[in-house]
Amino acid sequence: MAKEELIQFEGLVTEILPDARYRVQLDAGHEIVAYTAGKMKKNRIKTLAGDRVTIEMSPYDLEKGRLIFRHKDERPASGGPPRGGASQRGGQFRRR
Repeated sequence: MAKEELIQFEGLVTEILPDARYRVQLDAGHEIVAYTAGKMKKNRIKTLAGDRVTIEMSPYDLEKGRLIFRHKDERPASGGPPRGGASQRGGQFRRR
């Protein structure tokens, strides 16, 4: 195994900790502390308790990890009206 190789695991966010960290229960049964990767911060991807995530870990320290991907929810979105409100006015253009 090369030094640069990272191990990926999937898990469930169980708790949001201070300082932008998360407690994650891995599918293998272990519980670790993870922080958000820079690309997720840059793209403003929010992570909440109960989200399925992919974690990247170094083989040297299996207690910490980097949260690299938040999986999309399988639940259907709320059945509310669209945010634009165009259906309420009947037109397809917004007024200024």
